Amino acid sequence: MLGTVSAAGATGLALGAAAGATGYAARRPEPATALTTLGTGSVPFEGAHQPGITTPMHARGHLIAFDLAPGAGRKEAAALLRRWSASARSIMAGEPAGSRTGGDTGIALDAGPSSLTVTFGFGRSFFDRTALTDRRPAALDPLPAFSSDHLDAGRSDGDLWIQIGSDDALVAFHALRTLQKDAGSAARVRWQMNGFNRSPGATPHPMTARNLMGQVDGTGNPKPSEPDFDRRIFVPAKPAAGTPAWMAGGSYAVVRRIRMLLDDWEKLPLGKQEQVIGRHKSDGSPLTGGKETSKLDLDRTGPDGKLVVPVNAHARISAPEANGGAAMLRRPFSYHDGIGPDGTPDAGLLFICWQADPLKGFVPVQRKLDRGDALSAFIRHEASGLFAVPGGAGPGEYVGQRLLES
Repeated sequence: MLGTVSAAGATGLALGAAAGATGYAARRPEPATALTTLGTGSVPFEGAHQPGITTPMHARGHLIAFDLAPGAGRKEAAALLRRWSASARSIMAGEPAGSRTGGDTGIALDAGPSSLTVTFGFGRSFFDRTALTDRRPAALDPLPAFSSDHLDAGRSDGDLWIQIGSDDALVAFHALRTLQKDAGSAARVRWQMNGFNRSPGATPHPMTARNLMGQVDGTGNPKPSEPDFDRRIFVPAKPAAGTPAWMAGGSYAVVRRIRMLLDDWEKLPLGKQEQVIGRHKSDGSPLTGGKETSKLDLDRTGPDGKLVVPVNAHARISAPEANGGAAMLRRPFSYHDGIGPDGTPDAGLLFICWQADPLKGFVPVQRKLDRGDALSAFIRHEASGLFAVPGGAGPGEYVGQRLLES
């Protein structure tokens, strides 16, 4: 499933599908940015929601999961989140990390904030480790198994999860190194992944991104300007039954490492690729005509009497009307981890989607894709995680304080 949802809710490696991909997050509404100004952008650490969810897509990102060390519990977790939050406040403002202790590495000493964001989440196992199972959200129930899964347990899940994004690679690495050092003896790295996207200002004007398959990827994500955006993406201020109060303003992140079988994909003629997706590769427009944002005409047939958008096309299966309004905000990174011994690239998508409830967002859409998406022959889900991401911290607060100190 490289998929996510469109404004009405679909999904898609989006591949430009109306079920979109990086959507709003991947598209910058402002004019193209001169490269010399990239370092000046900054994102506030504090707010109703954590940064890195509706923030425009970054050029560079790191995902890292930790497990609490043996013997560490709620007290140690609270101290760790205090350290992490203090460091995130500083480095997101373009200030040295550990300025009070002189502990900065100097990696980003001559750079600005570069729109750095740091986002923290809790895995299901975190609540067992901290004896807080009575405060674990029902939405953190394990994701179901899918037939297309080839998951590596060592690169999946985790007690704690951090997403780092920046428009500068050194600034992003500086954040990664800072937070790893902050973990100290309280937690150890479980897995870590690196990703990238097109740099802002790299095109003459803002454009929908392309993924490593060369497809326009991100047409139909729900947008913050839509009236039901918050309801679909964020837990309400007064959570429903089964959702604890500490998750107010939060969201749930599904994280999947999806390998693209690029050698197989690139052997397909252009026309076959477009049949798999249901959209034109050149501009992301539907095979049924129009422009990138035009609605697919799923009932249209060609002169031969066959459906123009094939029955197993990714765009059809992930279309909004096929998924009961399921909605998620897709904000992924591409990745490339080298060339394997057989000469094939280890490359694809670090899929990250945000929703108010993954059992109503990601799960039903992935089930549909799992049953018959033509794209499934060219992708492989290799790692998976689900994390509860609490609301943003207020002045003087650390992320997760309402959970750990309630």
